[in-house]
Amino acid sequence: MGISRSFVGLLIMVGSLAAAHAHAADAESIARGKYLYQAADCYSCHGGPRGSPNGAASSGSSLKLPSGGLGLETPFGMFRSPNITPDRQYGIGAWSEAEFKTALRDGIGRDGEYLFPVFPYTSFSKLTDRDIADMYAYIMTLPAVPLPNKPHEAKPPFGWRSLLIFWRALFFDNAPIQIEPARGSDWNRGNYLVHAVAHCEECHTPRNFLGALITGRSFSGNIGGPDKQNAPNITPDVRTGIGDWSISDMEQLLKTGMTPEADIIGSGMKAVVQGTSKLSDADRHAMAVYLKSIPAIHVDLPPPKLASQSK
Repeated sequence: MGISRSFVGLLIMVGSLAAAHAHAADAESIARGKYLYQAADCYSCHGGPRGSPNGAASSGSSLKLPSGGLGLETPFGMFRSPNITPDRQYGIGAWSEAEFKTALRDGIGRDGEYLFPVFPYTSFSKLTDRDIADMYAYIMTLPAVPLPNKPHEAKPPFGWRSLLIFWRALFFDNAPIQIEPARGSDWNRGNYLVHAVAHCEECHTPRNFLGALITGRSFSGNIGGPDKQNAPNITPDVRTGIGDWSISDMEQLLKTGMTPEADIIGSGMKAVVQGTSKLSDADRHAMAVYLKSIPAIHVDLPPPKLASQSK
């Protein structure tokens, strides 16, 4: 029995609609991934060393590419960020989505190696499967930069990856963030953005002698953090934190980098605001709502230098 032309036409139409739907889904995933990539401020860590080219020029684009090499000074030595462009030899172009997810969720590299927690997988582990997939989809659309990774300059024994098994047993928890319906949608969205996406805790929380976050003092500031920068107390303590800031004040800082005193923030937070400025008004509001709700912690810290005071 022959197949009618109308039936064949119907099959072609269904196939075309399915392909168009898949293409639209891919475009949406990439757009969401770009949004998350910017909010997570991936470039400021994975860009090239400050003041040096990062491969953008060779791609013929003004797009800043995460080709790696930037050094982050810590008490345990200098750690260099890797190339995360889709270059198959030097970047992550040969990584599958599952391998990318394992790095973010479990802190384990493609070859089964433990990743140093200078990479904030301790926060990224809270990302949802969909958000990780979307970030992967976006990163894989970036131009590949064939730039070799630079070796870490960690002090012995902190460069020995095998020892991380003990650090992970003591300090690493990749349990997902729990939804608290009674808190409302803004609070829950803000909790997720602050902890998992923007990973604010990684800079604004003090660390113990092994470099793990002291979670009992979350967001209370960190003296001599990465690159020896002082991250301020962002709990609602009125005297030493941001307790006298309104939610709109916090939204304004996340959007423009301007404090209620009309100062412009500098140092590492300047790069962070480049990401949070790309967020929607609703997401900045959610972050402010969450931060306004956390326990106030009184900690006297030296005031961070403003951009106008920095050399």
